[in-house]
Parts: sequence; C-alpha cells; structure tokens
Amino acid sequence: MIKLGKMQLLTVKRLSPIGIFLTDSDEPKENKGFITDHYLEEKKDKQKEEILLPKKQVPEGIKVGNQLEVFVYKDSKDRPIATTRKPKLMLGDLVALRVVQQTKIGAFLDWGLERDLFLPFREQTDKIHLNNEYLVSLYIDKSDRLCATMDVYKHLSSDSPYKKEDTVKGIVISVKEGMGAFVAVDNKYNGLIPQNELFNNIKCGDMIEGRVTKVREDGKLNISVRQKAYIQMNSDSKKILDKLNENNGKLNLNDKSSPDKIKSELNMSKNAFKRAVGRLLKEGKIKFVDKGIEKK
Repeated sequence: MIKLGKMQLLTVKRLSPIGIFLTDSDEPKENKGFITDHYLEEKKDKQKEEILLPKKQVPEGIKVGNQLEVFVYKDSKDRPIATTRKPKLMLGDLVALRVVQQTKIGAFLDWGLERDLFLPFREQTDKIHLNNEYLVSLYIDKSDRLCATMDVYKHLSSDSPYKKEDTVKGIVISVKEGMGAFVAVDNKYNGLIPQNELFNNIKCGDMIEGRVTKVREDGKLNISVRQKAYIQMNSDSKKILDKLNENNGKLNLNDKSSPDKIKSELNMSKNAFKRAVGRLLKEGKIKFVDKGIEKK
C-alpha cells in the first residue's frame, strides 16, 4: 500500500509525457496455479493506486519496472504526488521548522518541499511568529492531508540518558503560567524549566541550554538555564552594575524589595539579587542608601 508521509520504494508502472506513474510492487501471489477472486479484487484495487512523479524529478534512463525511493504527499489540488526529495519532517518525527507564512486559518512551514506544510490555527499551542522555528510533528487530518501540529508533548520520552548536573539543549514547546516552560530536550526528551527558574523572558520556540537540576521519579528532567550560584553571581553582579550605570548610579532596590519588583527590574530571583549585592558590597563597588543601592 502506498503511504502518505513516508519515504518508500515504489515501482515504475508506466511512462507519461508529464512524468512517470509509480505503484506499490507488493502484489499478492497466485495460489497453486490459479487466480482467486480475492487476488483479482486486490489487483484491481492496486491498478487504481498510481502516484505521479513529475517529469522534472524523473531520473534519466528510467524504465518500466525500475524502483525509486520517493516521499508521497498531496499537491495544491489535494492529489497524491511523489517526490524524490526527502522532507525535513516525516510521520513519527519531531523537528523544528521555520514559519514562512501566516494566515487567518493557520501558518505554513518550510519542510524542504515545493509546497509548504500547513500548520492549522487549532494546532498552534502558543503564539507563533514569522521566521521563528517551532517543534512540530506530522499527522494526517480528516481530509487525508498531511499537516503539522505543535501539540508534541505526548510524543516526548521520559527515558533520557541524562543525570543531575548534565548539560542539555532543547527547544521550548510551551510556557504555562504557574508551572514553567516545557522543553523538548534533543527534540525528544521531556524537560521542564520550573516557574521559579524563569528569569530570561523565555518563550515558545526558544532554543535553550541548561543543566539538569533533578531527574524526577517519572524520568522527566527539571532544568535550570542559570549556572550554579557561585558562577551565576558573576553575571548577576555585572547586570546590577550595568543597571546602575543606566540609572545614574542609583537603583531603588534592596533586600527588602519584593521578588516581583526585583524580577521586573533585573529579571532575576530575590535570592540571586541578594547574593550579587552581597558580593558587590564586599568588593566596595556599591553602598546602601535610604531607598536602595548606589554605585560608589
């Protein structure tokens, strides 16, 4: 059977001015020298199942009976068609694809074929932007067409090889208020940046690099995009000094400030702020004033 969404080996059945017609070569065999009604029925069905490979993709010297590896999808008129090109995404894959067009009913993604891949609006799990990449999988819709979906969480595995403190890379597949950012590590493993670790305006489609802070009992990974405290302190201290320089050497923040205000001003946690301020005080680079801190 010829299948949509997969690379497969098909046989050249006939030549045509517009290309070649391919068919599945896996036909039932005759039973002990006579042809059964069941065989004739299946053979009749297979005679109807032909796929066109357009002329511009036909290899030179091709003959009836030759086999070609092709990918089958549908053209702009919803007709099954073959291509010798291998797309970036096939059934069963999870791949980050770039948005090349947005419309009221959905978006179109570049998947390496002449016709872009449709991402329906209902399959967009978060707000998307032109030219950004998002992790998607391929599915066949009710009209027997290939479409993309961003609903890939259920396809992620919890059986990763990573351990605590390992460095990992992945793509953010969604951000949920109160929970954090869900990450597809290596495009296939289940990861989460908890809400209390979200200090970098992380959004869907972002590529992240972080470290595993915990491997949960269910195998899912907790991830931090911040370094260990003593390393992160260098970056946080610089961020505070830069902010002071932008504000004429003064900043209305101190250890009494609310976590929300610190996050809004500096995009860091209150604990990280207190650690960095402590270092800057010890180094004599800042001092406390009535409403906050001031650069010396």
